Amino acid sequence: MGLGWFGAPEHNRWLAAETHALLHFARSAKVPAGFGWIGEDGRVDTTHPVELWITGRMTFAFSLGALMGIPGCRRYADHGVRSLSRVMRDTEHGGWHSAVGHELDAKGRGVPVDPEGRKECYQHAFVLLAAAAATAADRPGAHELLRDAMAVQDRYWWDETYGLPFESYARDFTDPEDYRGINAAMHTVEAYLAVSDVTGDLTWLTRAVQIIDFAVNVQARTNDWHLPEHYDTRWRPDLDYNKDQPAHPFRPYGVTPGHGLEWARLIVQARSALVTRSLPVPDWMLDAAEELFDRARTDGWRVDGAPGFVYTTDFNGTPIVHERMHWVVCEGISAAAALRRALLDDGRGEIEVEHYEHCYRTWIDYAEECLIKAPGVWVHELDRDNEPSTRTWAGHPDIYHALQATLMPRLPVWPAMAQALAEGRLDKPASPVPASAKPTRRRGFFSRG
Repeated sequence: MGLGWFGAPEHNRWLAAETHALLHFARSAKVPAGFGWIGEDGRVDTTHPVELWITGRMTFAFSLGALMGIPGCRRYADHGVRSLSRVMRDTEHGGWHSAVGHELDAKGRGVPVDPEGRKECYQHAFVLLAAAAATAADRPGAHELLRDAMAVQDRYWWDETYGLPFESYARDFTDPEDYRGINAAMHTVEAYLAVSDVTGDLTWLTRAVQIIDFAVNVQARTNDWHLPEHYDTRWRPDLDYNKDQPAHPFRPYGVTPGHGLEWARLIVQARSALVTRSLPVPDWMLDAAEELFDRARTDGWRVDGAPGFVYTTDFNGTPIVHERMHWVVCEGISAAAALRRALLDDGRGEIEVEHYEHCYRTWIDYAEECLIKAPGVWVHELDRDNEPSTRTWAGHPDIYHALQATLMPRLPVWPAMAQALAEGRLDKPASPVPASAKPTRRRGFFSRG
């Protein structure tokens, strides 16, 4: 069998060019308070506040750019670290504001858009992810930011009773919401895996695997690999949640195939971390990742006659929201690359991973044809006919999903993306480093003792 696209020099050059273009485009998001919402015209849309999740994602992205040695990325990563460390932090109650205005106060701090706004797990997960990536890149203030973000996770977000995260609180970390969501839990897994790799603290890996076990081995398996998104405070599924808001950007009704793809990638990343560290590996993990991937592909891809993934389905796999979100195909690309690599690392042959190579090629071609309107500029939403749409997303809020889709094919499954770049693993995706290998970063700073 020929080399195919994976590892092919010209294909890697295409991926690298798009990585560079995405990071160049994202520079226009920089505002005094952090990173703003880029509109259709490529400039910050000031009708949107400066949101924590966007600032966290952009800080993560520019930290990856800094690790790759792309000129200019360091100062944008540093701006993100400063914004998260000072501007968006709630100095009164702890944690971080979900959104602040574009104008800073006299002390150079952000002014919360809603003084009584809630603290959200989803948003805090991106502070943690950004801090871990910036720490891997050894950016000024990143170690301290990561230490503080870890402390907030320990104190407020991790629910030891269920081994899962809380969803949201009032600003002063009282009044926990009577809802739990798999979306916030998923991004918490991603952040915990990154923290474990950067700090060497296995507590975070253990927690990530606990969340994965509940979401995938319990909930998805029970529902024929249709993963319920919404739960009550005891983590019992609420299958009718938001039935009247099927296109909600963060809590849509029904099943989200894109999340199935994202979970598939996270499963193999967590599994690879366990394998490489010679820790016990649940025997269900690899099969579950393949099941989730296939369910998402079967229910989501081209099911209404046109290329693209539908946004949501019901629990029988019938499409509900037909719009195509760019992030879904990005996660499909990343998941196909990660599963292919994980299976090869597990001793499978090239013929056994051809399915994932085919999916990867198909979805990269779709992105190039339908989503990338200029280098680094990805349309965030299309309608069922693959024409631009704004039903759920307008503009270009971030590059987080697209950037990872251009990097995952060039990196190993483990360690997490930032740490892999810190260890010089770009374009060296095979054979994870031995568990006995010395870490790239000093980790005594993060001692839990």
